[in-house]
Amino acid sequence: MPGVATESRKALEDLQVLWVASEGGMEADLVTRAGVALQSIPAAGVHGVGWRALPGNLARLARGLLASLRILGQFRPDVLFFTGGYLAVPMAVAARLRRLKGERSRILLFVPDIEPGLALKTLARFADWIAVSVEKSKEYLPRGIPIHVTGYPTRPELKGWDKTSAREALNLAPDLPVLLVFGGSSGARSINRALFAALPELLPEMQVLHISGRLDWSEAEAVQTQMSQQMPADILKRYRAYPYLHEEMAAALASADLALSRAGASCLGEFPLFGLPAILVPYPYAWRYQLINAQYLQERGAAVIIADNQLPTELVGAVRRLMHDDRKLANMTAAMRSLARPQAAQQIAGLIVSLATSGRGAV
Repeated sequence: MPGVATESRKALEDLQVLWVASEGGMEADLVTRAGVALQSIPAAGVHGVGWRALPGNLARLARGLLASLRILGQFRPDVLFFTGGYLAVPMAVAARLRRLKGERSRILLFVPDIEPGLALKTLARFADWIAVSVEKSKEYLPRGIPIHVTGYPTRPELKGWDKTSAREALNLAPDLPVLLVFGGSSGARSINRALFAALPELLPEMQVLHISGRLDWSEAEAVQTQMSQQMPADILKRYRAYPYLHEEMAAALASADLALSRAGASCLGEFPLFGLPAILVPYPYAWRYQLINAQYLQERGAAVIIADNQLPTELVGAVRRLMHDDRKLANMTAAMRSLARPQAAQQIAGLIVSLATSGRGAV
């Protein structure tokens, strides 16, 4: 959500912003790149972690509560903006405790996934306002709290690309279809391995832009070495693999004709922004948040779903069917683009500023 912080500061120049992250969290790099001050607190989940991990996680939450009280005492925000996850729970409890002492930090909660998780459902009880990515999220939230449908906020640097300039930037051929494959900054092992097996069948027909994630990067390098001994160089060069992309991610999204990815909340904002149709593979080892996101896009004709355990047998066929069906792909592109809300970050920033200006102006 660094884009929300950026837009908030544009709307209110003297707004002070502090980002609170979990210790060792992966968002630190994006936040510091956006020029936002950052502090970390201990945090851990307690839902579904098992009895062995529960005592340690409860202890981390207790330390997180103490750290949250210290941060709130020092920073004294007028607005707390929560985007979910167990990290927000100790901060929300700390804010409630400080309210008992007469301080009132207003709380804006953003629900990124269509269905809120347990932490977000808990946090909803603390919120003054709630912002959601899509209208359907209202079905999962308590009544009596104002809910604003803003869309999912995307980073400012994602805007301004078209397919031609994006392919030039990534040195991709302009006349061959592009499949973009990724599973997040850590990667998605089942997607990666299904793709590795499918590359000999896909590369003769298309270019594959693969963001493997850092955990599987060594395997991606090994696959490239192996394929270099098995296929012509002009075919192999159609496979472009990266461990992760930062600024270039916008070009990757803009260059693609089709995406293959997990169904995290960002697919509700980034894919519509680029009108990028998708094959979605919901993460199977957690609650159903990704499945609900994927079903929402599939029901609107913007995506198709493949179950994780069906990837090895269905991946090649699904990709080929879509890449060879221009009409279907065009319809999916139009359906995905119709869901775009490019002003989401500005709208959420407006809510933050409205709350902040009733106080002094810190978030």
